Amino acid sequence: MEAPDWVMLILRAGTGSVILAHGVNHARGRRRTTDWFASIGFKRPAMQWLASTASEISIGVLLILGLLTSPAAAGLVAVMLVAFWSVHRHNGFFIFRPGEGWEYVATLAMVGAALAIGGAGSMSIDHVLGIEMTGVTGAGLVVAAVVAAAAQLTIFYRPAPSVEPSSTNKPA
Repeated sequence: MEAPDWVMLILRAGTGSVILAHGVNHARGRRRTTDWFASIGFKRPAMQWLASTASEISIGVLLILGLLTSPAAAGLVAVMLVAFWSVHRHNGFFIFRPGEGWEYVATLAMVGAALAIGGAGSMSIDHVLGIEMTGVTGAGLVVAAVVAAAAQLTIFYRPAPSVEPSSTNKPA
């Protein structure tokens, strides 16, 4: 095996394991996660729980196996863009900041984009089955993922407006 094949295996398996664990955590905490989706401004939070859980688990399994790697990796980009916009963007870069900054979701999105464009490598089911959606096709899947994330946010994300004190509301 060539070094790039080992690199892709490590990247796929590691990233897949991380997102799979995240999805399993959502599955174990259905009520808590559903309530959390509602609290941050998502309409139909039970549907968001189901979509998030199913997406994260399936993306994780597919990346680990190296099956439909480019679409799964593009799905990871979509999930991380939704997380960035709805939770992390106002909290600064570093994850250790209050509210958790966006470094983690940005890193996972970049890995997802790289895997979507670069593919699974030869140590994968994709390779065995002759499935190749790399290069321009993979980049197209990433663009589609960005559009899907924007659509989800447009349709379902309605955060409460922030209340700014105005001069008429200040105590005398």
